Amino acid sequence: MNIVIVESPAKAKTITKYLGKGYEVYASYGHVRDLPAKDGSVDPDGDFAMLWDVDSKSAKRLAEIAKAVKGASRIILATDPDREGEAISWHVLEVLKAKKVLGGKAVERVVFNAVTKSAILEAINHPREIDAALVDAYLARRALDYLVGFNLSPVLWRKLPGARSAGRVQSVALRLVCDRELEIEKFVSREYWSIMARLRTAAGAPFVARLAGADGQRIARLDIGSEAEAAAFKAALDAAKFSVAGIEAKPAKRHPPPPFTTSTLQQEASRKLGFAPARTMQLAQRLYEGAEIGGEAVGLITYMRTDGVDLAPEAIASARSVIGKEFGANYVPKVPRKYTVKAKNAQEAHEAIRPTDMGRLPKHVARGLEPDQRRLYELIWTRTVASQMESAELERTTADIVAHAGTRSIDLRATGQVVRFDGFLKLYQEGRDDDEDEDGGRLPAMAKGEALAKDKIAADQHFTEPPPRFTEATLIKRMEELGIGRPSTYASTLAVLRERDYVRLDKKRLIPEDKGRLVTAFLESFFTRYVGYDFTAALEEKLDLVSNHELDWKQVLRDFWVDFSGALAGIKDLRTTQVLDSLNELLGPHIFPAKEDGSNPRLCPSCGTGQLSLKLGKFGAFIGCSNYPECKFTRTLANPSADGAANGERAGVGILGQDPATGDEITLRDGRFGAYVQQGEGEKPKRVSLPKNIDSRELTLDQALGLLSLPREIARHPETKQPILAGIGRFGPYVQHGKTYASIGKDDDILSIGGNRAIDLIVAKESGLTGRRFGDAANAPARVLGEHPEGGEVVVKAGRYGPYVNHGKVNATLPGDADATTLTLEDALALFAAKAAGQGGNASIQGRLLGAHPAGGPVTVREGRFGPYVNRGNTNATLKGGMSPETITLEEAIRLIEDKQGAGTRSRAKKTRPAAPKTTAKAAAAARKPAANPPAQKSKKAKRA
Repeated sequence: MNIVIVESPAKAKTITKYLGKGYEVYASYGHVRDLPAKDGSVDPDGDFAMLWDVDSKSAKRLAEIAKAVKGASRIILATDPDREGEAISWHVLEVLKAKKVLGGKAVERVVFNAVTKSAILEAINHPREIDAALVDAYLARRALDYLVGFNLSPVLWRKLPGARSAGRVQSVALRLVCDRELEIEKFVSREYWSIMARLRTAAGAPFVARLAGADGQRIARLDIGSEAEAAAFKAALDAAKFSVAGIEAKPAKRHPPPPFTTSTLQQEASRKLGFAPARTMQLAQRLYEGAEIGGEAVGLITYMRTDGVDLAPEAIASARSVIGKEFGANYVPKVPRKYTVKAKNAQEAHEAIRPTDMGRLPKHVARGLEPDQRRLYELIWTRTVASQMESAELERTTADIVAHAGTRSIDLRATGQVVRFDGFLKLYQEGRDDDEDEDGGRLPAMAKGEALAKDKIAADQHFTEPPPRFTEATLIKRMEELGIGRPSTYASTLAVLRERDYVRLDKKRLIPEDKGRLVTAFLESFFTRYVGYDFTAALEEKLDLVSNHELDWKQVLRDFWVDFSGALAGIKDLRTTQVLDSLNELLGPHIFPAKEDGSNPRLCPSCGTGQLSLKLGKFGAFIGCSNYPECKFTRTLANPSADGAANGERAGVGILGQDPATGDEITLRDGRFGAYVQQGEGEKPKRVSLPKNIDSRELTLDQALGLLSLPREIARHPETKQPILAGIGRFGPYVQHGKTYASIGKDDDILSIGGNRAIDLIVAKESGLTGRRFGDAANAPARVLGEHPEGGEVVVKAGRYGPYVNHGKVNATLPGDADATTLTLEDALALFAAKAAGQGGNASIQGRLLGAHPAGGPVTVREGRFGPYVNRGNTNATLKGGMSPETITLEEAIRLIEDKQGAGTRSRAKKTRPAAPKTTAKAAAAARKPAANPPAQKSKKAKRA
């Protein structure tokens, strides 16, 4: 028997169908060993020995694999074809060696770039050994990440209350976001004016020309800086006569973009599909591992972690064939296109991300994919095919116009562009992060010397704008340009920054939180080198040299540790005043922005003599007065314009104003469960939590008064004529009619929700279309969502146990967080697909479906009273630190569930287990001491690598 070991059950399922009899495929469920989060996991004094732990969930899987290996004739390690995949194979092999189950059997490593039958059989026939250099590069990376994170994070906790963690790549990415914000804050806007002339040719065709020069001097975009200058030009042009000084038409070509790398896929999916990088990688992983298409499990795309842009010759040939068939021979270039990557530190070890079969058009796979998978596959397919299409042919026309105004000669210019042949543009146009100026459409026909008529002269005022904040897509692009991180780390790096509350997303833009800015300022002040862009990129280059057999991995660690340990030692005696001085200097433009009247922004508004500065308290940083304790003024960092608290309230209190009806002071406060507004200072003052859709930074007095006025009547029930109220309760905003409560939607505003919307929510809840309720809902009207792709209406109905969607004889219950009143056809189709993927009966899919468990039944992630958790059947498992409900994978969820089930089994076993024999002190000491050459590894034991 041949034993094949891969990472995921989905991949195992697909490969099993290809290999057939004589092969058994086992999944490791990702990494099987990890560095425990404790001191000594990497020992710089012991030549960087690394202590690895096998956790309980991995131990169970490894035991199954070891049992199978005992009776095998051949062991094949078929994990992913990159550094992480090589590391997983190495870890599995090390554990099998320690268990002494190999017995001289051949252990082979195979790699394939696509989960297709041909690729897998080709790989099986051409095995190799584990690449020691790739493993060394992995070990170096893990050791570096541990040494930075485990040593630097405690420094932050001691010196900067409220900070969460620091990381080798994470902190540099955070610095990029913070530096951009500082750049925006320091930006000084500059006034400028543009002059445009609306003209007509002799034939009456209109066009627009812009001011380009005057009296022989070129005029740049920012040269006209005042209204007076603009008015002078406008007056001159109003009195001028216009004619064509020259016209030129030039052909141009626009070439297609290359096929996707990991970073460009994440960028384009963010722009065009609105996917977060982590979501993109989840979907790409599933497309790579396989889907049921036409009754066959097949991998749809090549490996999704790559920085290469080349395509295999057979893929290029297939793409050219598809182009000719679908678009015509004139869209196929004479010579196949070849691309080279321009990103810093690119390895180009793998192909670009492409469909495994170019002939598998998006419409052919639509029925076998979930909606988001389908959209991502279509994006990859169109980009790949477009990359091999003919260039677009353009014609760019420039018309120079002269205006004679008395003795003055004023130059204007008009530009136009037309597409002569659309080429790849017929299929694909690359997305943009920000609007860019484009040449206009076609210019009308005109000849040199032709007199032109004037319709209107316009002078418009503008102001220069600061550079835009990063989106997730543009941040990844910038990281790639600088050589920071790798394709496999971009998504997780951004996810960590959001999970740590170091940044937030607002209208798709990344904004650093005060906590993130404090951490960045601290690291820039005292660990400058280690958040430097060049240093981080240089370290990545060294790791690449390790993976290419050109540099010893332990030498990289030794060189790093010498300087880093010195920096750590130097920070231990750092006084709080030194920290505050540095932070005040670096964050000055943020926390003390310049005032319009030119007055001192640091002058205390309470006592009028003290200077405001950054202070560190038990729960984080705040702004306080230098005259403390005589002056007890404080305010938060988040709102530099706030009046603060002058009467000794704790930091985190902002005064919004007074209630005009009562004179009570209205304050914004930071509470244990988030921000809230409070009226007055009585024994039991009225308090209301801020809804999630209101940013505390932008909260106004009127909004606060509106919140404090809740609950409010917004309508009368059409049947009972009783009031419908809007309020905020323990579980968030709601509308109420009698004893019926209905949560409002994510897009609803509790302060402005209208009567009609409130009535819809109440009626839906009372009829059973929302929430979970028993009772007769047979008379509740169904809501038609649209036509199913296979024919027939899709409707949402009320059932005895809550709302469900129906198509013919198929029913699917709505997840607990779904709103039946706003459910879309696409949402319903996704529920049907999820049910077909492994759900039986009419079981409710509560939470977000991750996929099917290997033993059957859906695996979901849900929000609970005590935080997010994953569920399968009767088993719930809480997410561990660092895990996010938005990014957790099916494999991670299965491991949590199995760990929970294993813990339950052990707990029951303990009740009947006989007492263990006593251990002598000498034996216990010997057991704790690591062996020089450790014997076979057991579950929960550690091994030094």
